[in-house]
Amino acid sequence: MLHYRQADLADIPRLQVIRAAVRENILSNPALVTVPDYEEHIRGPGRSWVGEEDGVILGFSSAHPGGRSIWALFVDPAHERRGIGRVLLDHAVAWLWTFSEVDAVQLTTAVGTRADNFYRAAGWSDTGRSRSGEVIFRLPRPGR
Repeated sequence: MLHYRQADLADIPRLQVIRAAVRENILSNPALVTVPDYEEHIRGPGRSWVGEEDGVILGFSSAHPGGRSIWALFVDPAHERRGIGRVLLDHAVAWLWTFSEVDAVQLTTAVGTRADNFYRAAGWSDTGRSRSGEVIFRLPRPGR
């Protein structure tokens, strides 16, 4: 049965495997995302969640209140299109809304990807391009 929980440090090796397995938004240099990066998004100040089934992590999301952003949202390609990403995104966004100073959440992703379409369908607004050419998405706090 699929369930969701907050990630812990022991999950990092599996998160790295999932991040490396994606078909889009592939890291040009995987060494740029380090174990301390994952730790910062598990122990704090960020937070991460995993979706798992039968003890196997199938996807994860990570948010950071300082950047008011979604740092990561990835699902094992073998388990895509099951709604796992949407639930994980909802966990991350809901946590960011617990910070009163967060009036909007942002993230970036590659142009023309499934992720680009996913965020548009979820109600995120395209607010321009980053220096690297990625789409900058923004989601305002409800009621603002």
